[in-house]
Amino acid sequence: MHFELAFVLLFSIATAVAIAARYFKFPYTVALVLAGLGLGIVQAFEPPHLTKELLFAVILPGLLFEAAFHVDFRKFMKNKLAITSLAIPGLVASMALTALFLSPAMSGLNALEGFGLIHAMVFASLIVSTDPIAVVGLFKALGAPKRLAILVEGESLLNDGTSVVLFTLVVGVAGGQAFTAGGAVMDFIKVAGMGAVIGAAVGFVVGKVILRVENAMVEITCTVIAAYGSFVVAEHFHYSGVIAVVVAGMVCGNWAAQEGMGPTVRIAVESFWEYLAFALNSVVFLLIGLEVQLSSLLDSWLPILLAYGAVLLGRAVVVYGVSGLLRFTSEKLPWKWSAVLTWSGLRGAVSMVLVLGLPNDFAHRELLVNMTFGVVVLSIIVQGLTMAPMLKALGITGIKDVYQEQYELARGRLGAIHAALASLEAMRRGREIPVDTLEPLERDYQQKAQAVEQELIALKQQSNRFHDEEKQEAIRRVLVVEKDALFSAYQQGTLNKEVFEHLTAELDERIAQAKDAESHVPEEETGTPPPRALAS
Repeated sequence: MHFELAFVLLFSIATAVAIAARYFKFPYTVALVLAGLGLGIVQAFEPPHLTKELLFAVILPGLLFEAAFHVDFRKFMKNKLAITSLAIPGLVASMALTALFLSPAMSGLNALEGFGLIHAMVFASLIVSTDPIAVVGLFKALGAPKRLAILVEGESLLNDGTSVVLFTLVVGVAGGQAFTAGGAVMDFIKVAGMGAVIGAAVGFVVGKVILRVENAMVEITCTVIAAYGSFVVAEHFHYSGVIAVVVAGMVCGNWAAQEGMGPTVRIAVESFWEYLAFALNSVVFLLIGLEVQLSSLLDSWLPILLAYGAVLLGRAVVVYGVSGLLRFTSEKLPWKWSAVLTWSGLRGAVSMVLVLGLPNDFAHRELLVNMTFGVVVLSIIVQGLTMAPMLKALGITGIKDVYQEQYELARGRLGAIHAALASLEAMRRGREIPVDTLEPLERDYQQKAQAVEQELIALKQQSNRFHDEEKQEAIRRVLVVEKDALFSAYQQGTLNKEVFEHLTAELDERIAQAKDAESHVPEEETGTPPPRALAS
């Protein structure tokens, strides 16, 4: 079958699955994998194979960039300790634990002579990273709490680079290369660090272009260049393309888009990346299902179950360990979240491509391929199907203040109305449009603003929580302005270094107190929500 026809069929199937999944309220990513498994059994057509070239050159950069583009850098940095702990040292520890749990279990199977610790290490290194494709898509669909979603997205965006470096080192050791801990650490720092530098450089250059143009097509093209260009450049110099794409995406999303894109252009750019993420997600999850040979997996069912158990146990130990250490920091996590972080560790296409890249004469290669494919499918289906019930059972999502959704809708609506009024005022000042045309529009938007403000007042009368949230947000914004003013005064020479450091220390303490107060806004009892005001 022609390559082009195969992709037309893939997109047609993905569209049908998306419609069915939405109708039956079924996780879309899980539905795609199941559809792929079904098509593979009946051998309906010959699909393109999930190769390293297809994943790394086409699919992964686009998906990583789209996810990083929408990550709020401020929120990411507020959780930097938790994210980096899970994504770097946590990943190394998870790999070691998975191998230590798996090796004795596998050696107890008589049919697996010669499967030692080094083979368990190879498997652990390629399976240990959580799949950013699966996790980001799943959590967006489930509507997890914002901070929990940031933790999962941030970890999954970073740990691919770590896992690829670990896999390369472990396979090298298995092939007889010399290994030292210091050399491995330096290799990782060089590969990941230079990847980040390349991503920042590409993101900066692209951002400068975006700041100077106001054309949706050009700016969309610039973001595509940032996504795929950063990956290609980093990989060309043998550095981490994954880290490069993530950094480039965060630079473009948090700086270039905020400063250089007008509202219309930003909508066009976000719509483009939203569609591209949907298309790439659809292809990769269908290909995962189509790539699996069920008969081969069934022959290796016991090793697959042992591997799946070792992977889950290793991740649980690391997640709960990191959560325990974070209890002594400002980034402490609720214990319920530790269970979710453990269960959200889905595996995906990266693991499958890495294992297929093993040399054909590598010891136990066929078994490692079956174990990897089996764990990937089990994690997507079992954990994917049970994630929503788990979140609801733990009270993390689906059970919240009955006023919260109305409050967020009203705040969003009011922000949009005020932005429209500001635009109309700018048109009036610039004399772009006659005043008699603007005045009716201004009156209409002012009436809408009054209606939404009345709705917010009614909501705040029902729950003091919203007033407290607004107060903490206002305090935080004012403190940020204060700190920026201090820094500007110091740069201009108005303040000497000693005075600047003293005032900055005082301000940092107030900011820390504000953050602490913001994180302890009390949850209130729910009741019957007030009637909504008509906002339009």
